[in-house]
Order: sequence, then C-alpha cells, then structure tokens
Amino acid sequence: MENSKNFVIDFDSTFTQVEALDVLAEISLEKSSDKDAVIQEIKEITDLGMEGKISFRESLKRRIDVLHANKKDLPELIDRLSTKVSESFKRNKEFITKNRNNIFILSNGFKDFIVPIVENYGVKPENVYANDFIYDDEDNIIGFNEENLLSSNGGKPRQIESLELEGEVFVIGDGYNDYEVKAAGLAKEFYLFTENIKRESVVEKADHIAPSFDEILFKNKMEDRALSYPKNRIKVLLLENVHDYGVQKMIKEGYDVEVYPAGLSEEELAEKIKDVSIIGIRSKTQITKKVLANAKRLLAVGAFCIGTNQIDLVECQKRGIAVFNAPFSNTRSVVELAIAEIILLMRNLPDKVSSMHVGKWDKSATGSFEVRGKRLGIIGYGNIGAQLSIVAEALGIDVYYYDIEERLALGNATKLDSLDELLEVADIITLHVDGRGSNKNMIGAAEFEKMKDGVVFLNLSRGHVVDIQALKENIESGKIRGTAVDVFPEEPLSNKDEFVSELRGMKNTILTPHIGGSTLEAQENIADFVPNKIMNYINTGSTANSVNFPNLVLPMLVNAHRFIHIHLNEPGVLAKINNVLADHQLNIVGQYLKTNETIGYVITDINKDYNKEVISDLKKIEGTIRFRVLY
Repeated sequence: MENSKNFVIDFDSTFTQVEALDVLAEISLEKSSDKDAVIQEIKEITDLGMEGKISFRESLKRRIDVLHANKKDLPELIDRLSTKVSESFKRNKEFITKNRNNIFILSNGFKDFIVPIVENYGVKPENVYANDFIYDDEDNIIGFNEENLLSSNGGKPRQIESLELEGEVFVIGDGYNDYEVKAAGLAKEFYLFTENIKRESVVEKADHIAPSFDEILFKNKMEDRALSYPKNRIKVLLLENVHDYGVQKMIKEGYDVEVYPAGLSEEELAEKIKDVSIIGIRSKTQITKKVLANAKRLLAVGAFCIGTNQIDLVECQKRGIAVFNAPFSNTRSVVELAIAEIILLMRNLPDKVSSMHVGKWDKSATGSFEVRGKRLGIIGYGNIGAQLSIVAEALGIDVYYYDIEERLALGNATKLDSLDELLEVADIITLHVDGRGSNKNMIGAAEFEKMKDGVVFLNLSRGHVVDIQALKENIESGKIRGTAVDVFPEEPLSNKDEFVSELRGMKNTILTPHIGGSTLEAQENIADFVPNKIMNYINTGSTANSVNFPNLVLPMLVNAHRFIHIHLNEPGVLAKINNVLADHQLNIVGQYLKTNETIGYVITDINKDYNKEVISDLKKIEGTIRFRVLY
C-alpha cells in the first residue's frame, strides 16, 4: 500500500450497517414473547458502551446474558449480515482485496461471524482481531473468552500495540473505543465513520468525520479507490419545496443535501451557490448570469418542472453546467386543471360560487353553456397541448391548434396555419407555449381584438406571454367572458409573500398560484425523474434529456476510467484530445462524441493504468470549458 498506510476498521455499524448482536438477538428471540423489549434493552446497552458511558466489558456481559443464543443461530446471522455490508465498503471491494496486507478488522464483536463476512471482501482471516464465543455442551452461547484482549476495557489500544504495525495507522469506527486507539498515541488519525450512525458524543474526539469509506480513501489520496470523488462532498441545494421523494433520493445517493422551502433572490442565491455542485429549483428561482458567475463548483441544474426559461441556458452551456427538467411528468396534471377550468368558466361558476358565499342565490341558466360542440383553440401543441387535445375531444369538443413547429394532429384535431386563424375561430383559447423570449406578450391588445366576443381565455403556460393590462381591459369590456390564469409575470418567492396582480377581483376569473403541475402524483413523478437524470450524469456522464447539452446515453463504466471533456464547438478539438491521448500512449476502451451549436462533449474510456499528467494536458487544450474524471 502507498506510504505503508494501515487501515484499522471496526465491524459493527462500520463495516456493516448494523450491530451484529442486535441482529443475533432478533434471531435467537424470534419466538420469545418479550422479544421487542429484550432487543431494545440490548440496543440501549450497546449505545451506552459505544458512547463510553459504561465499560465495554460490562456492556458485553450484559448483552450476552440476555441473548439466549445458540451456535445454530450463527449461519442465519452471517446470511443477514452479508446483506448489510456498508455500501462504501461494497464499492471498494477491489481496493480492500488489493491492499489486504494493510487492512485490519479490529472489533469487540466475535470472529465466529465476522471472518466469514469480511473474507468475501478480501480481508485476510489472520488480520481479523475480535472476541471468541464460549459455548456449553448444547452449543448455547454462555460467555466469551476473557483472556482475549478485546474482551476487556481498553482492549483495542492494547491489541494494536501488540501488532507492532509498520507505517501509519488510521482507525475507522463509529464508537468511543475506536477513538481510544488514537488517544493512546497508536494511530495517526481517527475517522468517525457516520455512514450508518453518527454518535454525537464521539464527534468532538474525531480527527475527521467520514460519511463513507470513499471519503477516507480520497483524503488519503489512495489511487485505486472505487470513486474518483466522494459523493458526500457533492453539495446539493434544493429550493422551493421540492417533493421529499426527490430529497430522499439524493440523500440516499450519499450527497450532502440542503433543503430550502422558498425561492431565493438573485443576491441571496449568488451568495448561497458558491460551494454548491447541484441545484434543484422550480419556477420561481432565477438562475441568472450573475448567479452563475459565483457558481464555481456547479455541475448540474435540475428544474423540477417543465419550463427552463428561469435558467440562463446559454450561460450554463458556456460554463459546462448541464440542465435537466421534467418535460412529461406533470403533463396530465396541467391538462386536468385546464379541462376543469374550461368547464367552470363555460358555466360561469366562479361568479356563482362567490355569490353563494355572500348569501346570494342566483339560480339561472343565463350565460351557462355545455362544452360539447364548442371550438377549443390550443396555442402550442407540445406534450401538454397534444394531451389536452385528446381529453377535450373525448368530451365532444372540436379541437383546433396552432404551433410554430410542425406537429402531427392527434385524433380529429385540426391544424391551423396561423395564429390569427385560431384566434378568429375558437370559442375557448388556451395557451401552452414555452418561455422563450420571443413569446413575451405574444397575446396582447391586437390579439384580443381578433378573438370572438364572449371568448373564454386560459393561460397555464408562462406568465410573460400575455399582456396583463390588455387582458384586464378585455375582461372589463366583456370581450372575454371568463378567464383562468395560473402563471404571472411576477410571482411571490414564497407562500408568505403577498400575491399582487391587476387581475384580482375580476369577474368570472380563476386565479391559481402556479399549481398546474402541483398534484402529488406529478410532484412525485418529477421528484423521481429529475434526480435520476442528474445522478446518472454525475455517475456516468450521460446527458440524456438535458435541455442544453448534446444528448449522449453512455454505458456504465466497467474496469476503466472515464475522461469527460466539455469544450467550445470549434474545429480540431477532438483531434487535439486524441493527440494528447496518443502522446501518453493510452489504451482507449471507448470514445463518444456529440456536439450542438455551442459546445462539444467528448467521452473517452481508458485503461486504468495511465500517467496522471494526461489530465493536466487535456485541461490545457484551447477551448476547454470543463474536464472531469470518473472511476
């Protein structure tokens, strides 16, 4: 091992996710009527010992006394523990095997079940130091070998001292007795391992907090570690009440996740984003050029919504920041809200409902119509517009649509060649366009003038696409008999801020707080889709569904290192990359390239053995925006 570094690793709650004696108790007491109470007692005794509140020997004796376990329980215990090995040790099985001469298990647990588990990860049985069970004639576990150093208080330091290890010693564990090795001057550093449990009483004793074994190997610059960069060092900032399902996915991935319930102003976000690697937003937060200038570590932006007009996509491209959204996840939710609002407005229900709440009984069919047979004009025939078309047609509505792009008509929908034609023919008009700058005020005074008298008008797309003053004037004049607006040019940053709009108090008007996609089903879908795309990008470099990067679907990395090179789309860059690789005589396993009008994206998988100077040379290529290595 490099620099003769010895890693001394605890077993319970470190190499495995659980305390082995707790699991043994669940097995041995399975048929006991007081099983739950005894298991809880064992856990409490374990914690007292690990936190240094009672002596270890007392902790061990008390647990053995209440276990009532037998040797025949051990095979099942080994099977269960084998499924509970900590994820970061699983990932680094190759490292452990390669460096087995310098990997030691030091545990107050028992060899009887430890050796069969750690052997599978390359640990030498003779490098396992742990206790021994004592059995009676019927193989009942009745005690432990009290001659074993590890059965006594302060046993771990004495055991390490007896080994006389050459080189530096690094102790990795979750408890006070692991710290004792460092306290005795027998280890260079004590890493408090917190992947499974974080004992606050031991935190101040640690030289370093280690959320994973990856972190320890990274900090010690061990070249043959499983990950190029520990996931716990990847800071994630999630704003605007991103659904908890998405939050938990990122926490489970191992990221350092911070959640903030509201949006942030440009100034606040520019300060907050400085050390963030991944940011997740919804529609309120603006990722501007000023914000991005401070985002020195930002790798990816996740828009937990359909739209991305709140993100400066061009600036993200220039800085090598991939952006992902959820183009399909809330489609159905928006469609259902549009259908509901169309029916409500055609029946003049917003005003009738309001009247009822102030005691006014207005039983009349005047101004109330069925939707069947009416003409619906859909502006924007993308995912939402197309699905709305299908649902509306099922209600007997005649559907017409207009889109600047060529879109295939679904069902019996009629494609119109101009916006003016749609404005003139439709009884109901609904907007489902994107947030590009050219769409600003696409519906203004001139467009309202071309609409039928008594038209119903909806905007569930983007706030800036409608001239609000012109809309207000046409509601007041009666030109528009009913309107529903879900999006606004300016929206509050949080639920605590007041909503201000000229449309407040207008007749037969439905105002909703940008909730077109805010159903539990939609938010769960989004919270599944967006994190998956971001994590896949971080883990493999795949850019499938990115809105600003060339889309590449990449295979999983196997027995290779992956060079990710993002550069300006200029002639000759690929040749320069390959010249550098050739100069270093690298064995290329696979190479992938895709470009768009702004950037080029080159992925090169190479054999693991290479001179690290190649990384510096690749970063120096003119036009390089960002470079990173995955392994």
